[in-house]
Amino acid sequence: MITIKSPREIETMAAAGRIVAETLALVASHVRPGVSTADLDRLAEEFIRSHPGARPSFKGLYDFPATLCTSINQEVVHGIPSPRRVLNEGDLLSVDVGVWLEGLHADSAATFPVGEIRSEANRLLQVTQEALAAGVAQARVGNHVGDIGHAVQQVAEAAGYSVVRELVGHGIGASFHEEPQVPNYGKPRRGPRLVPGMTIAIEPMVNVGGPEIRTLDDKWTVVTQDGSLSAHFEHTVAVLANGGPPRVLTAAG
Repeated sequence: MITIKSPREIETMAAAGRIVAETLALVASHVRPGVSTADLDRLAEEFIRSHPGARPSFKGLYDFPATLCTSINQEVVHGIPSPRRVLNEGDLLSVDVGVWLEGLHADSAATFPVGEIRSEANRLLQVTQEALAAGVAQARVGNHVGDIGHAVQQVAEAAGYSVVRELVGHGIGASFHEEPQVPNYGKPRRGPRLVPGMTIAIEPMVNVGGPEIRTLDDKWTVVTQDGSLSAHFEHTVAVLANGGPPRVLTAAG
């Protein structure tokens, strides 16, 4: 069931979203060669819990053991932070984080360069951010979920990349994962219609190679089947009543 949020609930989610954005900015400022993903996770958890009433959404969700998902290079999503996972020059690090505040969640992700990265990797980051922006722009009253996925897919595939099809964006609110599912591919005017008060997480996962993925033996880390680079960007957005552009609840500043 799709849940519609009140203006007050959207403001609460925006407050959670500001903490999410600040957490990603803090993590980004510490991303450098030699840092472990466990170091970043500890930093993020301490920062989130420093805000009264806030806590990490991921820790304990489906028994996930950490505050951040930290995924490196060919890892698409759900990488588990570890003191043994040390960042190297040229890596890509995808960081996904959620915050629970006063009964509601917000969720965002970004992929960061570690030191100097290859031009191909930099292009992947740019295209994935453009795909997210295109998807977000479609989150307007009267459009459909398919309009979002179609916009994401068009940007990624026009650049010669593929979108992951087995993992999707999602509704979000009192539960971290709510209806509707928000695929990163699709056809315009298909799927649930967008109505005022819907809050959804739009999250392109874009691969340099094919769209196929597999899950590692840790039961969490999802990687590209062909070992190609992957990037992940995400925002939580609210569909507004005036029919204008959506409100990005996890924007910085």
